Amino acid sequence: MATDVSVVRVFTDAEGRFGNPLGIVTADDVDEADRQQFAAELGFSETVFVDRSESGTASASIYTPAVELPFAGHPTVGLSWWLREQGHPVDVLTVPAAPLDIRYDEDHTWVRARAEWTPHFTFHQVRDAAEVAAADPSAYDSGHHYVWAWTDEEHGALRSRMFAPMMGIVEDEATGAAAVRLTGELGRSLNIVQGAGSRLRTTIDGDWVELGGRTAADASISV
Repeated sequence: MATDVSVVRVFTDAEGRFGNPLGIVTADDVDEADRQQFAAELGFSETVFVDRSESGTASASIYTPAVELPFAGHPTVGLSWWLREQGHPVDVLTVPAAPLDIRYDEDHTWVRARAEWTPHFTFHQVRDAAEVAAADPSAYDSGHHYVWAWTDEEHGALRSRMFAPMMGIVEDEATGAAAVRLTGELGRSLNIVQGAGSRLRTTIDGDWVELGGRTAADASISV
């Protein structure tokens, strides 16, 4: 029996271009023991399995092709947007790391998180956007590597790419968890262009980081 997968792209630009694909699956449709294999076969950088049984809340598990994650940025932002599109907007989305506060504005969906919930990233600050573009994914054969450079340091704007072979991801188009972690380390709000042109925004308030971006729907698939 085929399983329906809704697909969205998270952290698009204002015209709906770019963004990181996310697979969204109803939790009851795939047994917990089969979810890692399902995510690996689907092949997106992350797939979420969602339970939306209560009004105003939902819970989800998050899988890369290789591992389950307690928290990730693009799945939580994208899923929260999709839930609102389905007529089930949420104030709280619970993932293994913690319940997450969610808010919506006209263009963006926002998730409130803490840097310690994210994986450990090795940050490589380089001179400029051209050096970011020249980074070779094959040079990173372990760990989680985030290569970045300021494009307008005064206004918190930067260019980045992320390579995560341990997660089964050669290169991630848009990485919300890394944005949260870097925001915490730098102690300032950021406006990030990652990958081919995805857009991520963050704000910081003490130990809390709010991560936001736009999401667009793609065609659903059956697996």
